[in-house]
Amino acid sequence: MNHQLEDIEVELLQLITAQQAHHFGIIPKYQHNGDITFLIEDTADTSTIKYELEALLGKNISLEKSPAPLIKKALAKHYRKYEKTNQLSGSDFFEELIKEAHAIGCSDIHIESYNERCRVRMRLDGKLMERYSIPKSDYPALVNKIKIRAMLDIAEKRLPQDGRITLKILDLDIRVSILPTHFGEKVVLRLLSKSAKQVDLEQLGFQQEQLAGYLQGIKKTQGLVLISGPTGSGKTTTLYASLKQLNQKDVNILTIEDPIEYTLEGINQVQLKEDIGLDFPKALRTFLRQDPDIVMVGEIRDAETAQMAIRAALTGHLVLSTIHTNSAWGTIARLIDMGIPSFLIADTLNLSVAQRLLRLLCPECKHKEVFQKEMLPAAFSQVTLSHQYKAVGCSQCHYTGYKGRKAIYDVLPIDEKLSESIKDQQWEGKRKNALAESALKLLMQGKTTFEEVYPILLHQE
Repeated sequence: MNHQLEDIEVELLQLITAQQAHHFGIIPKYQHNGDITFLIEDTADTSTIKYELEALLGKNISLEKSPAPLIKKALAKHYRKYEKTNQLSGSDFFEELIKEAHAIGCSDIHIESYNERCRVRMRLDGKLMERYSIPKSDYPALVNKIKIRAMLDIAEKRLPQDGRITLKILDLDIRVSILPTHFGEKVVLRLLSKSAKQVDLEQLGFQQEQLAGYLQGIKKTQGLVLISGPTGSGKTTTLYASLKQLNQKDVNILTIEDPIEYTLEGINQVQLKEDIGLDFPKALRTFLRQDPDIVMVGEIRDAETAQMAIRAALTGHLVLSTIHTNSAWGTIARLIDMGIPSFLIADTLNLSVAQRLLRLLCPECKHKEVFQKEMLPAAFSQVTLSHQYKAVGCSQCHYTGYKGRKAIYDVLPIDEKLSESIKDQQWEGKRKNALAESALKLLMQGKTTFEEVYPILLHQE
């Protein structure tokens, strides 16, 4: 793509909406003293469009012709189309921002203030992209509007605040985090779908053998199921899919979460509120008096929560939770570090699962090329791989080269033999990391890139 159309300042891009850009087939080039110059397809009727734009924008407009394919590429890259609706009344920047982010599948919105400018970034498929620039003078009003909608204190600007906004029309919950920074308050909005209808274990990315082992582990009447991985690797989604699978009329399921990301009919969900003393250990203690069959704890963060989870598993309950470790084996070492005796881990742990999310190549534009074997880490020197696919970018993927993400798993069922090795603390080094094998498989199938896979290969045990 022409460099002129590749890198365009956000301030220029937001002179027009995505709908206007696609309707007229134009891309802003520069602005001077209020006059705007747009690039337009070389086949367009410029006289009519110039008149309409001047009437619409109230500014003097100049149009410069550019090859139609370049304009089409720039439109796909910089102006993602989404359906405008009249669902939200009192339309303003905040509501349009949420509507746009939801429509194009963003998970988070970052609203940030710096010395001379303010900006909005959106996270799509795990990567942040700059979307809007906001005048410094308008920034405080936008932050206050968000605070009011989230029922936060607009007078408090020195301390972090957390809140929640519900948009019933979009069936959407928004988790709000406010952080004071040097040049003003930074706002991060996490978009959470309130419905778990689309969450299904069979669609998450388990291989057939892994899914069979996972289902066997979660269908036991008691024990501990732990899912590990970094932030944003899909652990919570796997937990919700598991609860959906286990949710029956004759089963009492209780959850303690921070936050409640999906609502599940028939499950008793509790929101963590540490400011009033409702933390994971306290909730777990109360849960055990509520006659539960299955308990889900959002995260095992400390020794006290780990001990309560083990206690619940020992007393006849199935406990599901997440934990921050790098591998399925690492979960066992982490529990021991928290002071849990190895014999208790061996007696209660049903399953240890590790997972990651990998971006998938856009099937429309990926490019095949020769693979340089020396790029592989030493541990994978025997892998036979003659070619790979690179991300290119097209209108279908908005010129990112990627389209969607897929979870990969390492499922470690704790059988009698493994249980004995845990008791003896002799489990390390006995098994390869299935995450690396799954990542390599996606690479060999041409579904992802070496750049996506490489960090996982480096952590091979």
